[in-house]
Amino acid sequence: MSVKGKRVRLGSPRFVAELIGGEAGSHLLEMARQHAQHGTTIALGDETGPLALFTLEDRLRPDAVPTVEALRKRGLNLHVFSGDDLATVKRLAEELGIDDARGGLTPADKLEALEALEAQGARVAMVGDGVNDAPILSRATVSLAMAGGTQLAQASADMILYRDQLAVLPAGLDKARETARVIRQNIGWAIGYNSIALPVAALGLITPWIAALGMSLSSLLVVVNALRLRDQSPTGGSNGA
Repeated sequence: MSVKGKRVRLGSPRFVAELIGGEAGSHLLEMARQHAQHGTTIALGDETGPLALFTLEDRLRPDAVPTVEALRKRGLNLHVFSGDDLATVKRLAEELGIDDARGGLTPADKLEALEALEAQGARVAMVGDGVNDAPILSRATVSLAMAGGTQLAQASADMILYRDQLAVLPAGLDKARETARVIRQNIGWAIGYNSIALPVAALGLITPWIAALGMSLSSLLVVVNALRLRDQSPTGGSNGA
């Protein structure tokens, strides 16, 4: 942007240093590295040099640690891909117990990391909230945006967590797995029933009304089995996604 005829940048130290250039730009990066241990550093500068440094402290959500533990117990491998400073990302990842944590990533870097996981045969579920998460949210197998995230992130994701709580993720995973299991049961029952009932009916071994009754009972059984998926929690409704 331009302020009083001067080009000004506000963003990551690297982004601002590109505008400043030279020794002043290198000095800005050095100062940013010194502040990195305290949080995420945002720089402000123009073509003449740095103007200010802002340190933003990242804090974990109260439900972050139990959510990570719950997802890990369900067999998921967890990764952190962030555009924030690497030192900050590593510190938060240690609190969460996540080994694969990468910081300072551009949107292209995140997309490359996603493609590397998929090349290993992984199906990736991505949770994000920022503008630079949009490419990977649109590319992941399943993607979720936080309710407090940017509009671009929400538009790029498959689902939005309207409760803005990470704790709904394990519950949503359980429900998805239960749904897949019930679908397999219903398909198995339908194939098994029809493979027996249709030949018997075609050979005239049962009367038409009995065949029709059997088909109705089979459909009713499938519906009743599917009704088990209804949320029986005290709050009712969906799990927030």
